[in-house]
Amino acid sequence: MDNQVIIFDTTLRDGEQALNASLSVNEKLQIAQAIERLGVDIMEVGFPVSSPGDFESVQKIAQTVKNSRVCALARAVEADIKACADALKPADQFRIHTFISTSDVHVQHKLKKEFTDVEAMAVHAVKYARQFTDDVEFSCEDAGRTPIDNLCRMVEKAIDAGATTVNIPDTVGYTLPFEFQGIIEQLFNRVPNIDKAVISVHCHNDLGLAVANSMAAVQAGARQIECTVNGIGERAGNCSLEEVAMIMKTRESLLNVHTNINHHEIARTSKMVSTLCNMPVQPNKAIVGGNAFSHSSGIHQDGMLKASNTYEIMTPESVGISKTKLNLTSRSGRHVIKHRMETLGYKDTDYVLDDLYADFLALADKKGQVFDDDLEAILFNKQQQEADDYYQLKAQNVQCGSGEFATASIKFCKGQDDVIESATGNGPVDALYRAIKQAVDIEFEIADYKISNKGSGEDGLGQADLVVAWNGRNFHGYGLATDVIEASGQALIHALNSIRRAITISQLKQAAQDKKQA
Repeated sequence: MDNQVIIFDTTLRDGEQALNASLSVNEKLQIAQAIERLGVDIMEVGFPVSSPGDFESVQKIAQTVKNSRVCALARAVEADIKACADALKPADQFRIHTFISTSDVHVQHKLKKEFTDVEAMAVHAVKYARQFTDDVEFSCEDAGRTPIDNLCRMVEKAIDAGATTVNIPDTVGYTLPFEFQGIIEQLFNRVPNIDKAVISVHCHNDLGLAVANSMAAVQAGARQIECTVNGIGERAGNCSLEEVAMIMKTRESLLNVHTNINHHEIARTSKMVSTLCNMPVQPNKAIVGGNAFSHSSGIHQDGMLKASNTYEIMTPESVGISKTKLNLTSRSGRHVIKHRMETLGYKDTDYVLDDLYADFLALADKKGQVFDDDLEAILFNKQQQEADDYYQLKAQNVQCGSGEFATASIKFCKGQDDVIESATGNGPVDALYRAIKQAVDIEFEIADYKISNKGSGEDGLGQADLVVAWNGRNFHGYGLATDVIEASGQALIHALNSIRRAITISQLKQAAQDKKQA
């Protein structure tokens, strides 16, 4: 049996479904490129039939990603499968992933069908998908609660129909590791053609067992794990990519399996997904949590000083966390910035040095000392600015004190037009947001708002994250500055530009539909 475990990342499909705000096409592309650098074998990037926006993002990623195979999801329905094929067409190689429920509770109550009908739908879906690609994955949704006889029948028929990968999901996170391992073992023992397909697992974390169940399945012979960065996903989330990758790296001699994951990209990818998805990582999260490599106990600290492996089974550097924190100032030259970016794992193509250096100098003048976290934050903030941004906040002046209200005046750019607005509010951010609301032609509401400190120390950059509600949809806005009010303004502008792009896409599609009807 092959000792490589295929890593199938579904951050942009299952993970994205759980977000409280939509990701833009540009944000999805950034995440896809980070996941590609991470070395995943296959990335599932969307559900194309679900919306024009999802179709567009899948198509854009298929055009861009070259080193990972791109996959899209479809129900066992021809229209879904055709949408996947059309969206994935620009890719050199792609996978279509189709699924249908197999458990009694799903078949009877959700599908309201007989199991034989479900079998027929699955076989037809796989055969139809094979018309577009020879890489077809089939999933038995809620396999963890499916009677084993039915599951064996479904797996055998799916492989006969042409599925090259068969996925066994613990959709509701119900099984225990010994149970799930037993299911995989029985499939290998009872399905006669099982050697003709890769057996995959997709475990949810409702009981906190997604990683344990996935590793138990690998021990039973499964050779693909479906997972997400930071374990994000429906309800309690999915199997955590960084955890299974580092389990197989750290315990390779015992497990005798390996992956193609570039472990040094783990921390950077985790940070990007957390920021763009507006889902903070808890400090005690394995591998990527803020406390994962911290030692506060005196006994632990003493042991670490004597030998790091007394209390660390892996090093921070092994997942891309650098212990070197170089203090940069406005006297640091371009060559120093370029060297630091190389040390942090960035390539020349990831940034424009002159632009990055100009932003670095501006920050250095404001806060004096600039650290690695600040440098990465500058780059990330730059990447969020898109060429077609319609709204721009050119200048702001906010005044507040111990009185009853604050005032804000702004110079605001809408396309080619500059406007000046003023407003009062219950605080500086409220006043700023009221002024911006007067300046734009979009009706919106702030659904969520929070401020956090990026980096360490009292002079760390302030990060603003907010969720803006418009027309029944949520949009995430992100801003970063030495001043939290400035960061808050950036975050709202970021969200409003995303909303305007969504309006433009809707208008274009409506115009095309009207023309077709005419």
